[in-house]
Amino acid sequence: MRPIRSFGRTRSRPLSRNQAELLESNLASLLVPNDIRLDFVPIELMPSAKEVWVEIGFGGAEHLIKQAQNNPDVLFIGAEPFIEGVAKAVKEIEVHGIKNIRLINADVRPFLNCLADNTLERIFILFPDPWQKSKHNKRRLINKSFVEDLVRILKPAGKLRFATDWADYANKALAVFLGNKDLEWGAEVATDWQTPKPDHFTTRYETKGLGDCKPMFFDFEKISPDLAR
Repeated sequence: MRPIRSFGRTRSRPLSRNQAELLESNLASLLVPNDIRLDFVPIELMPSAKEVWVEIGFGGAEHLIKQAQNNPDVLFIGAEPFIEGVAKAVKEIEVHGIKNIRLINADVRPFLNCLADNTLERIFILFPDPWQKSKHNKRRLINKSFVEDLVRILKPAGKLRFATDWADYANKALAVFLGNKDLEWGAEVATDWQTPKPDHFTTRYETKGLGDCKPMFFDFEKISPDLAR
């Protein structure tokens, strides 16, 4: 069975001529192959990389681009089904000559399901679609099964960051994360989740303040086997 779609539309207005031409000439070389095998080790996409980090739903690509520039020895895999966001990423990759980004212009879940266990060092999920109406909550990306999938592909001591500016989503997602015995949340005081970590880069969506609360940032770490509870 296909998972419930967790994102809305994949395009709005038509791309500009320049955007369309840039995608036509550059996108194919940046895309992760859609025929990867089961138990795929993603560092094969860039063997010289020291680590592999994934951003799920990179939006306008502000965070993805900055992280890649600041960590040139890390392979970044950015997934975004919205074509305008992908066009922005491709433009910035071209303008800045970035070599350590690969893109997925589709639902990321089939790709994640193909990855071998313990193959990612970091995962970012920043301000995913909140599906704030109660009847739409089932479409939210964060659920027990999905978190189990993320934990499976994270390496021991791997890190996962989730951010949202919707209070209900924050509460329910936090409960799901804390319900996974293999994740540890090191927060001790409110400022630990009310203040972004120094390595966070603000996104365009974040600055719009469209949610019903201030942004909240939850950082988790996969527990190493020798520290398992």
